[in-house]
Amino acid sequence: MNTGMNRRGFLASAAGVAAGLTLAGCGDYKPATARDANAKAQLPTYIPYKGAPTSMPATADGVAAGYLHYPADPVKAFPDGPPAKGDAIDIMTLIFNPVPPPVDDNVMWQALNKSLGCDINFQITPVQDYPNKFAVTIAGGDLPDAMLMLPPDQNSAATPDMLDALFEDLSEHLAGDNIRDYPYLANIPTASWAPCVRNGGIYALPMPRPLSGGPPTYIRLDLIDKLGLDPHPKSWREFAQLCKDVTDPKSNRYAMSDPVTAWNFVMQMLKAPNKWQQKGGKFTWMYETEEAKQAMDAVRQLTKGGLMHPDAYSVLGKHKEWFGTGRTVMNPDAPVAWNDYYTLYGAGTKGFEIGYMMAPGWDGGDGGQWQGSANFATLIIKKAPKARIKQILRAMNALASPFGTDGYLLRKYGVQGPGHTLKGSDPVLTAQGQSEVYLPTIFATDTPGALYYPTKPEIVPDQYAFQKEAVQRLIPNDAEPLYSPTDSKMSKLLQTTIDDTRKGVMQGRVPLSEWDDVMKHWRKEAGDKIRAEFEQAWETRAS
Repeated sequence: MNTGMNRRGFLASAAGVAAGLTLAGCGDYKPATARDANAKAQLPTYIPYKGAPTSMPATADGVAAGYLHYPADPVKAFPDGPPAKGDAIDIMTLIFNPVPPPVDDNVMWQALNKSLGCDINFQITPVQDYPNKFAVTIAGGDLPDAMLMLPPDQNSAATPDMLDALFEDLSEHLAGDNIRDYPYLANIPTASWAPCVRNGGIYALPMPRPLSGGPPTYIRLDLIDKLGLDPHPKSWREFAQLCKDVTDPKSNRYAMSDPVTAWNFVMQMLKAPNKWQQKGGKFTWMYETEEAKQAMDAVRQLTKGGLMHPDAYSVLGKHKEWFGTGRTVMNPDAPVAWNDYYTLYGAGTKGFEIGYMMAPGWDGGDGGQWQGSANFATLIIKKAPKARIKQILRAMNALASPFGTDGYLLRKYGVQGPGHTLKGSDPVLTAQGQSEVYLPTIFATDTPGALYYPTKPEIVPDQYAFQKEAVQRLIPNDAEPLYSPTDSKMSKLLQTTIDDTRKGVMQGRVPLSEWDDVMKHWRKEAGDKIRAEFEQAWETRAS
């Protein structure tokens, strides 16, 4: 499942949110200052789930546990019976995949409700329409019990004052050792809770994602090996040569196809900032660095040399397909893509093999690894009596039941028989199960990821090795847990010009010299104010 919007989706989001802001402005919210919005709160105590034994355990620095097989006797997540008995819970969320069958025709959804002791009613919106849906719902005031909230820079209607007016501060339930009442939520690492803090309280539940992020670049290892090439270049010069060596236009084969993710890869070679970098309390945005221009020029060289797919700048949404079918040999992508490639393309290609390439240092040595977002999004819960809040938290705790439990097995693989069959102890989805498990439970909350692929378990040690290597090089986005009102309102609107100019430079139709003017415009319109707000927020959290 792809967990990031494409550019077109983001632009649609920005336009939708701008409309939503007008509506949301009708509320009587008192705007919070950047200092008040970023006030500290006590985070939940981290209590890792010991769970299924493995030779590839999770680590404190962010490596996910790896498993070759599912336990033959899964642990009962709730041995005392359904944990959330009571009224139905309405959750407004989004989806990237096709909408699953409705509950009356969805055996997995029915079983999930039975296991919880209450009905979970998912109100599902396609991802590209969700920011506008969120803004309109907030403005209208008819709120579901819980709502997915995208990060502020993707959804301007998600303001701290709106949270304070309409949604529950969960601190008394979750702060410190209070979270022991919800042991599977306590299993979510601290980094994923930090962005849930606003106004000095815990206002959301995490949807955790791996800090290691995805490999800087996936590689078609089978194709590179067939050509007798070294898949691990030691510098930019060696990487550029590898791109030349794998490219063969007569065979319709090119090194890469997505100029944006190629730029990201070069930025990691240069150990450039991951969005925002803080040093001594001062913030720098990645686009305003010299490394940003150097990376654009590097991708321009790849483009000029005919090493990018000829449709790289004109066709959207084909990068995964081109890589899976061998028309490109390298493709940066999300962590879940590793399994997806084998599922979608492995069976139809003899010898199909995926590997990963860490970013080398530009002139040698090791490059950096941009840390992944600690969450995809968060879940906010509308104000309600304490008993109702506790019921909802018990239900969400169940949706975070970890690998090795019957709760995880149900959410990810459905009901044995209609949803999955067993190969040994490992579940194999049926056609019915594949449609039913699209139910967006992961867009309510989730357990920390586990490395597991029952169809081809031999890839798991490579995935684990990647994460162990990646966490040693992580470059965080220092602004991720912070809130800037100006960043929330302006970033996506200004991003259009930035993206167009960056692609123009990389394509060779815009001179690199124009970039400085783009940055001057960004600083004048919003950038310097965003920087000041992040610096104030950082000071508030650090004090």
